Amino acid sequence: MRRFDSIVIGAGQAGPSLASRLAAAGQTVAIVERKLFGGTCVNTGCTPTKTLIASAHTAHVARRAADYGVHVPGPISFDLARAKARADAIVGASREGLESSLRQTERCTVIRGHARFVSPDTVTVNDEQISAERIFINVGGRARVSGIDGVANVPYLTNSSVLALEQVPRHLVLIGGGPVGLEFAQMYRRFGSDVTIIEKSRRLLAHDDEDVSVAVTEILESEGIHVRVGAECIALAPDREGVTVTLVCESGDRAVTGSQVLLAVGRQPNTDDLGLDRAGVAVDRHGYIVVDEFLRTSVAGIWALGECNGRGAFTHTAYNDYEIVAANLLDDDRRKVTDRIEAWAIYLDPPLGHVGLNEDGARKTGRAHLVAKRPMTRVSRAIEKGETRGFMKAIVEAETNRIVGATILGTDGDEAIHSILYAMYAGATARTLTRSVGIHPTVSELLPTLLGDLRPLT
Repeated sequence: MRRFDSIVIGAGQAGPSLASRLAAAGQTVAIVERKLFGGTCVNTGCTPTKTLIASAHTAHVARRAADYGVHVPGPISFDLARAKARADAIVGASREGLESSLRQTERCTVIRGHARFVSPDTVTVNDEQISAERIFINVGGRARVSGIDGVANVPYLTNSSVLALEQVPRHLVLIGGGPVGLEFAQMYRRFGSDVTIIEKSRRLLAHDDEDVSVAVTEILESEGIHVRVGAECIALAPDREGVTVTLVCESGDRAVTGSQVLLAVGRQPNTDDLGLDRAGVAVDRHGYIVVDEFLRTSVAGIWALGECNGRGAFTHTAYNDYEIVAANLLDDDRRKVTDRIEAWAIYLDPPLGHVGLNEDGARKTGRAHLVAKRPMTRVSRAIEKGETRGFMKAIVEAETNRIVGATILGTDGDEAIHSILYAMYAGATARTLTRSVGIHPTVSELLPTLLGDLRPLT
């Protein structure tokens, strides 16, 4: 048996940074990865999808070139194989660079294999046992595919397997109206596919404010994407044309047949084959590892970071998990999960950025709030770019004047939302921002104007 000071299981967004930091602090560290270095973000999430979204955006802009006075001779065509090759090259460079860096880190041992717990301080990898006083779990998650009738009888795609396509589907049917499904829907529509989205809830992005859902639906439908919501009973069946999805909706046909179907109905943690029961590590009913606000599990000496702990499903929250653990273990800095403000973006075109509470969340607090909303048609930067779809909205606590939430659906919204996010971390009030002077012409410059037009939230 080999003994280390620390073992890191999984090389996603939190694990490698933590391993490097622990090694730099003088610890001997083993980092174990059974598949691909970089985790979901590098291999099947942010990096490849945003690279392909950039290709889709370029195709979309080329088709609109005449609107800007640019003449593009001939019809616009799309080469998915070439776009995929570009994405694969970027992913490969990132993944290989990460593994190489870890292998060159002093006191850090890289082990390829599947780690399974034997006891609270020991795991087996490739028929070898390794042990440590501290073990950190960073195993991520994967697409959930269970719970749909007929799924075992048809070929289907997930956010991972769809990335292997080199030909544009004739008709892509997406089941799921959340962030993953919507990004792929717009992407493949711009690649040239017919696209249908099927969602069980009565609207897309069911956890967001209704005005967000309505605006996003209008944007997608304006590009020719078919949206079917309120699907009460979804079932899959093979068809000579591909896959037939049967459904019962308030209106429309009872079945949709696509050449391919992509399932985007949620995620599940990669915790079912780690032997967590042998270590005594508690999980919830969905398989997520139960952690406290310092990311400690139910067993002393074991932590869980990233998507597998159920406290955040994003790259930025996984990296913050590393920062929290490192701060508490190495810096005597009492950082915790509850310090962070919820923030995320959906990389549609235009993008959707969000921080803090939405309207429904503000109402549930029982306190009085103010809200302001401004359409992007009143933002000079958006007008000049010819990208006026969407709006910006902010929510402020009435008694304290604290900004508690904001949404920007519009050009550069994923960047401009950070002005609000950082103001919230700094404890700035809405009044402080209304007295700031932004740079013209930008999207962010309108945030003080927005906050100057607050009205009671009813």
